[in-house]
Order: sequence, then C-alpha cells, then structure tokens
Amino acid sequence: MKYVIDTSVEIKTFVTEADSSKALQLRDDFRKGIHELLAPDLFPTEVCNALMILERAGKLQPGEADNLFARFLLDLPKLHEAIPLLPRALEIAKLFRQSVYDCLFVATAERESCELVTADDKLIKAVQPMMPFVISLAALP
Repeated sequence: MKYVIDTSVEIKTFVTEADSSKALQLRDDFRKGIHELLAPDLFPTEVCNALMILERAGKLQPGEADNLFARFLLDLPKLHEAIPLLPRALEIAKLFRQSVYDCLFVATAERESCELVTADDKLIKAVQPMMPFVISLAALP
C-alpha cells in the first residue's frame, strides 16, 4: 500500500503518544517493503523543527533531538518536490481554512492517488468530508 505520512505520524515514532504503536507498525512495514511511504520535501524540515520543540519542552533529553533526527534521515520516505504542489496546496488551504504546510501533504496524496495518514484531528475534521483519502492514524489496523 502507498501512503503519504505527515509529521504528526512520524513524531509518534520518537515519543510515546496515543497511537504510537500504529506509527511504529507503519514505519516497520515500510522498512520491510510492505508499504511505500511518501511525503513532500518539506517533511524533514518539519520533523527537525518538531524534535527541537519537543527537546525545548523537556519531552526529549538535551541532545536527543539531534540523535533522533540523524536516525530519521537514514530512513526517509520518498520525498516529492513541494514547489509544483504549492498551487494546489494553496487552493486546498483556502477552501478548508488550513495551513499551506498541512495542505501540501493533502496535495501530495491527491496527486499520488493514495491516502494521507495523519494524527492531526483538526485537519481530518476539516478536509475528510470532501477528501476521504485523508485518514486518521487511529483508523489503521
């Protein structure tokens, strides 16, 4: 199966949160070649920033963000260039009053004709009624 994943899913592989086990299973299945994972090329920047924020908040030990990010870079999903997707992401963002950043993941999934797996409930509630390919990480088996 082919999925676009967003930062909310990836972060759950580093810190224990609700549905972390599902995020880890998705990552393990990707490593085994069961699933193909995709993301826009903004993804590593977002993950790096999220790790820094977690470290600042004390949810990671000092220096841990650096180590986790280095490990993340060894196992990246297939990255898609963001610039060609930005016009569609902007359209989606305006329509649903969401960030262009989040809608870049939606636009990637739309273009690749696959599901976007996210743990961002706000995004799901906003776009899923018209874009059912945006699914919750919690909905995965």
